[in-house]
Order: sequence, then structure tokens, then C-alpha cells
Amino acid sequence: MLDRLKHIKDRFEEVGQLMVQPDAMADMKKFTQLSKEYSDLEKVVKEYERYLKILDGLKQAKVILETEKDPGFREMAKLELEELNPRKEELEEILKRMLVPKDPKDEKNAVLEIRAGTGGDEAAIFAGNLFRMYQRFSEKNGLKINVLDLTEGTSGGYKEIIGTVTGKDPYGTLKYESGVHRVQRVPATETQGRVHTSAATVAVLPEVDEVEVEIDMNEIRKDTYCSSGPGGQSVNTTYSAVRLTHLPTGMVVTCQDEKSQLKNFDKALKVLRSRLYEIELAKQMDEIGAQRKTMVRSGDRSEKIRTYNYPQGRVTDHRIGYTVHNLPAIMSGEIEDIIEHLQIAENANKLNEAT
Repeated sequence: MLDRLKHIKDRFEEVGQLMVQPDAMADMKKFTQLSKEYSDLEKVVKEYERYLKILDGLKQAKVILETEKDPGFREMAKLELEELNPRKEELEEILKRMLVPKDPKDEKNAVLEIRAGTGGDEAAIFAGNLFRMYQRFSEKNGLKINVLDLTEGTSGGYKEIIGTVTGKDPYGTLKYESGVHRVQRVPATETQGRVHTSAATVAVLPEVDEVEVEIDMNEIRKDTYCSSGPGGQSVNTTYSAVRLTHLPTGMVVTCQDEKSQLKNFDKALKVLRSRLYEIELAKQMDEIGAQRKTMVRSGDRSEKIRTYNYPQGRVTDHRIGYTVHNLPAIMSGEIEDIIEHLQIAENANKLNEAT
């Protein structure tokens, strides 16, 4: 660990020198990249320097115990050891977590897709509940959800709703939400008061660049139609909505968020690229699955990850066996605690693999 930390400190000092070079300051893109790397490395270096001071203090205290005969000095050295050893262990844990490689996709914008599953009208209502949960969570955490397309349920909620999430680390924050979310409650449509089990599927995909996923435009069929949502005079009068069909896979993406057909085309293409990326990522994860199994994996859409039990006011995340009894707060967007526990568990898995 010390060798890795020394290497990080050397790179930190190197980046600091590169930032003041004329060519870096003249190239804004390069300077921005260096500034970000400097900021990321600085956090690790600060903890590393604190750790080195503690190691030095421990070394000096041990020397005093080995060489000093004065009882007063020896007692001070013992107290120093008692104080510094716990701090050393605490900092070691912090540094281990900091050395866990960060997924470069975490900083990317995300595509959020929520679809009603089993349960008919109640599943659509639950999908709407989940979307509002993510909206409120995003509002409180500096994220923004921009709806691209939706299909409303006949009794409320959504059969399907798709949007992009922007802000700070959108994909890294929400990637743990991918999977099947199950709800147990008495539906509003139930006349006899029976508890039903319904489900909705959540998919969180990283928004990928063109260079990461090559798309042959000859394999895409583009259809246009009139938007059906809010938009003033242009709704139902101009063919601004776009439907893209990827012919090799049969995958269909629609977008009617913008009044401009070109903007809708660009947004739909981003979603299509993200979905194709997800397919390739799933193939890669299957190939290495026997060697590396993490809770996030590829965000398997078929995996039941969480249950929302309304009669008991309970929410359980099945991946880590974590249960909370504050369902109303969770549905109001207070999911930070669950996400934090998932992140801790995932980092622990990565640390175990690295050792």
C-alpha cells in the first residue's frame, strides 16, 4: 500500500508541475483534465501525509521506550503509542477505500428507464411512485432528471418512463438501482382490501460517447411523428417526435421531449447507444462472472433487488440484506442511506478481490 501511495504522491507533484506549463494553460481541455486529476489525487495525498506523520510518531515513541530510562519519558511514549495506534488503523482503512479503483463511468450522465412489470394497473402506479422517489432524491442531491419519453398507465403512473440524469456522478450515484423493485400493498384498485405483490423494472445506464459504441447509421430506421405531450402549438402539428429502430437487434427508442426533430434525434441516439453498450457490457460481465461477482454486476434487469412492504412500513434490499422501517421517507426520496450501504458493500468486495 505504501508503494502505491508513494506513486500517487509522485504523480500529484508531477501534475502540479504540468498545470503551470504554458502548453497546458493554453489548452483549456487539457488544463481541465489536469485540474481534475490534481484535485482527485490531492485528497489521497493529504491522508497519506497524515499517515506518514503518525508512522513517524510511532517510530519515535518506540525508540524512546527502547533507549530511555527516565520513567516520565517512558510514560509519555506509552501514551503516545496508545493514542497513535488507533489513528493509524483508522487511516489505513480510509486509505484502502481511497485506493479502490473508481469506475470511470461513474461521472457520466445516466439514462434512467422505469417500466411497469407484473401487476397490471398497480404496477404502473408503482412505477410512477418510483419515478417520483428518484425525482425527489435528485432534487436534494444536485441531480436533474429530464424526461425523454413516457407512456402513462390507465389508472395513473407510467407503463414506461425514460429520462436522462445529469449533475455530479449521476451514473455512479444511481447505478445500484438497476433491477426489479417489488411492492407489497393494498392497491388503490383493490376493492376487497387484499395485499397484492407487483413489480417495476429499473434500468440505469451510463450515457456513452460515440467513440465507445460505434453505430452504423445504415442499420437504423428513423420514423417521425407528431408529439403528444406539452409543447404549445407545435404539438400534433409538426413531426418533431422521433422513433429509432436498430435493425440488427430490433431495439426501438423514441423521444418527443424537444420541439426540434434534430434535438429529439440526438437524444434518442444517446439512449440507443447506451442500451447497446449495456448489451456489450453484459456479455463482458458474463465472461468474467466466475472470477468476479459484485452486487452491481451489469445491473441485471431480471434480478429482484428490493421489496417495499407497505403494511409493515419496511424496505429491504436483498443484495446486502439491509432493512429499514421508514418506507414513507424512502418513497419521498430519502434513499441516501441505502445507496451508501450498497457503496460500502461494493467497495468491500473490491478490497477483498484486491487482497
